[in-house]
Amino acid sequence: MDTATAVATHKPLERPPELEAIAMTKRFGSLVALDQVSLHLKPGTFHALLGENGAGKSTLVKCIMGFYHPTSGELKIDGNPVRVNNPRDAHKYGIGMVYQHFTSVPAMTVAENLVLSRTDKALLINWKQEMEALQAFVDASPFRVPLDLPIAQLAAGQKQKLEILKQLYLNSRILILDEPTSVLTPGEADEVLGLLQQQVRAGEISVLMISHKFREVTAFADEITVLRKGQFAGHGSVKDLAVSDMAEMMMGERKEPTPVNRSDIEQQTPVFNLVDVHANKDSGVEAVKGVSLTVHSGEIVGIAGVSGNGQRELVEVLAGQRQPTQGSIQVNGEDYHATREEMTRHRVFLLPEEPLRNACVPHMSVAENMALRTFDRPPQSKGVFLVLKAIRQMAAGLIQQFSVKTPSPETPVSNLSGGNVQRTVLARELSSDSIKLLIAANPCFGLDFNAVDFIHTQIVDARNRGVAVLLVSEDLDELLKLSDRIIVISEGELVYESAIANADYKLIGQRMAGH
Repeated sequence: MDTATAVATHKPLERPPELEAIAMTKRFGSLVALDQVSLHLKPGTFHALLGENGAGKSTLVKCIMGFYHPTSGELKIDGNPVRVNNPRDAHKYGIGMVYQHFTSVPAMTVAENLVLSRTDKALLINWKQEMEALQAFVDASPFRVPLDLPIAQLAAGQKQKLEILKQLYLNSRILILDEPTSVLTPGEADEVLGLLQQQVRAGEISVLMISHKFREVTAFADEITVLRKGQFAGHGSVKDLAVSDMAEMMMGERKEPTPVNRSDIEQQTPVFNLVDVHANKDSGVEAVKGVSLTVHSGEIVGIAGVSGNGQRELVEVLAGQRQPTQGSIQVNGEDYHATREEMTRHRVFLLPEEPLRNACVPHMSVAENMALRTFDRPPQSKGVFLVLKAIRQMAAGLIQQFSVKTPSPETPVSNLSGGNVQRTVLARELSSDSIKLLIAANPCFGLDFNAVDFIHTQIVDARNRGVAVLLVSEDLDELLKLSDRIIVISEGELVYESAIANADYKLIGQRMAGH
């Protein structure tokens, strides 16, 4: 390919195509992840796709990109029905996706990664011609990234610019962005989205952005589509909608707390105390900003927030998976660093998000996973030797008590359904009578009604026994049902707190939306 041809390959087309997803449904077995959802991306517009975690946003865009084949529904480009079997098909129609996590090869340079992204790579590359063509392309593009730098030397903002630059280099006219600013500072985010907005307004591209940040949506998007629990929940022009309107679409109709069997606790004592806790994301950007709170015995404190506002990093700090950069944590009045010895001594138990990844060893058996807390103590061990009979007996009792559906205690836990993996973790974490503190993060995400009801009952029963419970969830209905007190986290800060009986649901929605 000569220089002139290389440059011509990347000249913009006349106009971005029109994209319509019509009545899109996607089932995974009995789970309906997407139910009759439609979306219309007009040419030359910036469209935001909103919804809480699990609302179906990623499923919808994966159906558009060809990662998933929809169970039913239709995709149209410029009014014509098309079938997209894989991302390469999507590219033929001018659709490209910028993923939440970087896809460039760290050891290669920017130029090498751009050439690598092409599908027409020759066996031999004339690098002199390629560099001239690439430099001409970068000079004409809105994003300036040094071509000769290895990816490993780029800052997070430059890496994200490169991900977008790749799609522009491939002549993608529709850019699907999956949480594109999750690793960026607010300044970097405004720069990247501002440059894309200029491209959109010039009629060169269309953007469909999955986001949870209302500040960015109101600043850069023209239209929104909102999903809730796999279904279409609303659509509109950003200029015609208040943030409270968008938040109400996301959370659904206002609901009163569902009654649960709460016992009155005569004497509540402070069990868990956070003081000015700070923590960073993996990228080094601050995610948790001065969180202070107290949880008492016999109390469920619910942390509400839209996905990506520091909840994951906060829970990882409390679980010992991430080091805080500042602040202190006390359990029962003593400094706490989430070591195994401290968790045992203070009777701290965890129900983490994604239990198969964060709370289990997938290839180990159900019995072995149930014993992860107790395998080194009698009767399950004698000195350095494990007593396998005792481990199996303990597991058999817990399997029955917690209704874990498994062929046998020896079955690898990875063979179980999501609900039964969570029941396995529940059995391990809640079977102790001496539990003092329970930290639960999205414990019911992706589970069926029966599993959710069982887990809710177990959490409330623990609270009624005097356990202090910190419940972090992106399901507001769950928090309103279970919590005694609700706190909202936004951009890593606690921005609202109320006893559940006095909670202002409209204000909760506004605070979750960052206003």
